[in-house]
Amino acid sequence: MLKDVGCKYVLVGHSERRLIYRESDQLIARKFAAAHAKGLIPVLCVGEQLSDREASRTEEVVGRQLDVVLELCGPEVLGQGVVAYEPVWAIGTGGPRPAAGAGRARVHPARIAGRDARIAAGTRILYGGSVKAGNAVELFGMPMSMRPYRWRLTQGG
Repeated sequence: MLKDVGCKYVLVGHSERRLIYRESDQLIARKFAAAHAKGLIPVLCVGEQLSDREASRTEEVVGRQLDVVLELCGPEVLGQGVVAYEPVWAIGTGGPRPAAGAGRARVHPARIAGRDARIAAGTRILYGGSVKAGNAVELFGMPMSMRPYRWRLTQGG
């Protein structure tokens, strides 16, 4: 039905669905595969809670979220989608500076590169934390060494 109304992209794994509806990593991987199979471009939302960040579990949490999709779909299918790094602690909170967490998301290309470096280099990765007037200059000014492959910044809440 989504394709019938002109939809091209579909979000899977959004933090609110993970939290409110208790969607598991396995369910999200199946949704990613189903969206891809129907000709949609799945946008896989991954990210950690503040408690995970404070416990230095960002790579563990985000890695687990990616690994389940990589196992079910493989790197080629993941590479045809989009990965949106969405640190839950930075969404509309006005809390910790998003740029401080943006560099930590380097786990994305490293995880994918472990399966296929060529696909990792071309995987589209979005930053889904809050981008506001007060932090846009900092985020857009991050040195390339801090950016995983191809960061794109999205307007956040």
